[in-house]
Amino acid sequence: MPIRYLTADAVRDAEHAAGDLLANGTLMRRASHGVAQVVIDELRRTGGCYGRQVGIVVGAGDNGGDALYAGAALSRRGVACTAVLLAPDRAHRAGLAAFGRAGGRTVETLAGGLDVVIDGVVGIGGHGPLRPAAAEVFGQLTAPADGGPVVVAVDIPSGVDADTGQVHDPAVRATVTVTFGAPRNAHLLAATQCGRTVTVDIGIDPTGTDGDTLSSLTDDEVAALWPVPAPADDKYSQGVVGVIAGSARYPGAAILATGAAVSATSGMTRYVGTAADDVVSHFPEVVAARSLADAGRVQAWAVGPGIGTDDDALELLRDILSTDLPVLVDADGLTLVARHPELVDRRAPTLLTPHAGEFARLTGDELGPDRLAAVRDLARRWGVSVLLKGRITLVADPDGAVLGNDAGSSWAATAGAGDVLSGIAGSLLAAGLTPARAGAAAARVHAHAAELAARDAPIGASDLLAAVRPAIRALRRGHPTSATRVP
Repeated sequence: MPIRYLTADAVRDAEHAAGDLLANGTLMRRASHGVAQVVIDELRRTGGCYGRQVGIVVGAGDNGGDALYAGAALSRRGVACTAVLLAPDRAHRAGLAAFGRAGGRTVETLAGGLDVVIDGVVGIGGHGPLRPAAAEVFGQLTAPADGGPVVVAVDIPSGVDADTGQVHDPAVRATVTVTFGAPRNAHLLAATQCGRTVTVDIGIDPTGTDGDTLSSLTDDEVAALWPVPAPADDKYSQGVVGVIAGSARYPGAAILATGAAVSATSGMTRYVGTAADDVVSHFPEVVAARSLADAGRVQAWAVGPGIGTDDDALELLRDILSTDLPVLVDADGLTLVARHPELVDRRAPTLLTPHAGEFARLTGDELGPDRLAAVRDLARRWGVSVLLKGRITLVADPDGAVLGNDAGSSWAATAGAGDVLSGIAGSLLAAGLTPARAGAAAARVHAHAAELAARDAPIGASDLLAAVRPAIRALRRGHPTSATRVP
């Protein structure tokens, strides 16, 4: 099953549906136990629990209560726990009492030399940046990479919006975020701010929530989706993808997009364009033509990278989009669509793959902090699927469902990497995957390939392309790279 992310309202609904478990404090006790266990695991990584020092930053409400109960559990394990109460009059009374009984101490400010700091300031109900008092406490901490404490956030790092993933300034940057029942939207949308996410089962059932969905595919699901030849398959039945990219003057986009399509599946790749000679010199298995009339039949098209934006390119794109085949549109093709949105008023599956700048051209507005709402809105208004590129890639369908992928790194932020993604996703469209699944699966393999190619050194798109096939192999054999971290 895909990993499902919840809005704050969906979480509250699931908690209220738990009835007595919420009313009698069972959910909070389970949540605080989960937080304490994560802290214990972090301490054990570096020598054990007894005598170690943990600081807790406590806000008002249940989030602070979770943190205080966790502090009580840690104190009983021999951990020296201190807590800064940002709102003493509104601190969770029962949690504060339990913390004191277990030997925890309240202080005015956190001391140096702490091993772990627990962020219990605000949870999913928080909005906006850290308030000055909290910002001052966290501003005094040394970053973990520089020898400072590990930061464990309760539910959501404070200063991060639970639904949109917007990271306000200032906000807590967590090493680990502990959440309950199911991950929240922000754990994907603001993955870099949340760090590693641990989901603790506290006995709530989030499966009955309705409305728009945000999900991500697991590595196993992507591996299962990936097209491989069956005993009766031939080169045609596996999917024939047509690629229109590049030019004689700028053949790079053609080589990258076509090469990615060849690497991604075992069917057939056709190329149409003036860079035909360059493409075939790199990939002799490609069937190349210079004009659409000579292209032959395909099951899907990937069009746009490097084709230009003149009248000839516009007419070519118009011809492609007038077919009843699935079409992926990228790069220069998106510039043309921005000028002529009527081109994508079609019944056949359509996948647009913009980066932030291209998205702004399509919509006429800057992307803004709520990427999820923006990509949903465009997909709904235009009746197409939209893959919004970035460290966190989002693929929205017109019905509001969104599949996301955290690349785990930004190694793929290099010129030409988008051409590689287009070739991979286009080949998956030709193999019969839906636009959303083709886009999400392609993004996952693209991220794998970037990690394999980089190995902590800068890469170019050619390196990325060379790693596509090894990335698919590793995925299908169940050996994921660090690019596939999931909550």
